[in-house]
Amino acid sequence: MPTTDRLHFTGDDAADRLLVKSPLALLIGYALDQQVTVQKAFSGPLELQKRLGHLDAARIAAMDPADLDSTFRDRPALHRFPGAMATKVADLCRVVAERYGNDAGRIWGEAKDGPDLRSRLQALPGFGDMKVGGTLAILHKRLGVDLPGIEDVLPKHPTLGDVDSAAALAEYQAGKRAHKAELRAEGRRA
Repeated sequence: MPTTDRLHFTGDDAADRLLVKSPLALLIGYALDQQVTVQKAFSGPLELQKRLGHLDAARIAAMDPADLDSTFRDRPALHRFPGAMATKVADLCRVVAERYGNDAGRIWGEAKDGPDLRSRLQALPGFGDMKVGGTLAILHKRLGVDLPGIEDVLPKHPTLGDVDSAAALAEYQAGKRAHKAELRAEGRRA
């Protein structure tokens, strides 16, 4: 059972509530969370729902790719790279529809333990270590997913799972920018 009624990621109450209400919205937000702000990425699921009239994984996966691409490109575009993100979201929705009976919540609802949940998330298209860790943290810290061994797979660094207010989001983003600047100063990739 969720420990909150919203995630404080967008500044838009409806978008923040949808991330808790719809497991697919949360995953789509994470899929969009690259090379755009957290606010833009996690506002995307609500905007996509408005444009399509639904957030149904099977229906999104079955869409003509050109139609989904057009939906992502309509102004304002859902992402800085709308074509690539339309494809990523379709791929994600296909996995949810085919492996989880069109219910993204089954990914964590049926996981037997933390390592199993991590493996399930890692198998999602476009979910690398950073997204998996952040998703694990959100599921555990904000949405009340408590499985045996989950503490062992949680990241040890700050993630979006630590964000519980607009102020905490600002602090998280400032910390992330500082870390990236530090890596660039050391000549390492951010």
